[in-house]
Amino acid sequence: MVTGYYNDRMSEAIVVSDTVRVPARALTQRAVRASGPGGQNVNKVATKIDLRVDLDAIEGLSEPARARLVALARHRLDAAGRLVVTSQAGRNQARNLEDARDKVRRLVSAALVRPRARVPTRAPAGVEQRRLDVKRQRAAVKRGRSRPADD
Repeated sequence: MVTGYYNDRMSEAIVVSDTVRVPARALTQRAVRASGPGGQNVNKVATKIDLRVDLDAIEGLSEPARARLVALARHRLDAAGRLVVTSQAGRNQARNLEDARDKVRRLVSAALVRPRARVPTRAPAGVEQRRLDVKRQRAAVKRGRSRPADD
């Protein structure tokens, strides 16, 4: 675990809404070396944050919302079923930790939104009739291109 500011920030829960929060005990953080350009800073400082969230420990999440969260995050789950969020957007751990926590907050809040039920509709009769008329016209054009029959 990292000391100082990062440790204090890690001990806070992620508040998603009035009723839903990710407790600090559900979070596991690891700082690793970031990839990509950055010169010597990349080679010597571990600024990338690897944040893992135990989905079962999220408080106030209904079962349908939990199922939506698992579906939304299915490509980000590790072998233990924890959500893996990484951030290497900034050049320091504090900014990347905030970014990773914000990603978790946005993902959980997206799972709270219940999708609207699709209301099946039927195409108007006029639309169907116009479609069939266009098909008949197109067929007539293609029939006109064929070789005349020898009688």
